[in-house]
Amino acid sequence: MIYLGADHRGFELKEKLYKRLSDEGFEVTDLGGDHLDPGDDYVDFAFKVASSVIQLPDNKGILICGSGVGMAIAANKVKGIRCALVFDLAKAKQAREHLDANIISLPVDFLDEEAAWEIVKTFLTTAFSREERHIRRLKKIKEFEKENAV
Repeated sequence: MIYLGADHRGFELKEKLYKRLSDEGFEVTDLGGDHLDPGDDYVDFAFKVASSVIQLPDNKGILICGSGVGMAIAANKVKGIRCALVFDLAKAKQAREHLDANIISLPVDFLDEEAAWEIVKTFLTTAFSREERHIRRLKKIKEFEKENAV
């Protein structure tokens, strides 16, 4: 399952990506916003998506806000989430191959629809490399999360 979330600044792009993902046959769930609300908070959508993504290992998430930074920070507060701020194809590929990222955060201020779509496709179709060095690093992150759980 792919979960989408966006605040007011990312709302329009989220709507377009939802349609494109659905048209391409991806299983996608829109977790909001469900309407354009200039007073909404990115944090709410980041937590909804991250909490849903973490339920199953194959789930993925796409978050959209102005800079992408706030969404990434909030999503990464959820244990087990590896959210990467992605603004080009190389970062989308690296986020999956090296980091096994399960969520990407897109900065609508710096991406048009076509660039965002290409990034999303790359993210969703790139596999984790399973190279030893990447596995070792991810294991350290998981151990830290376990030892420092609140």
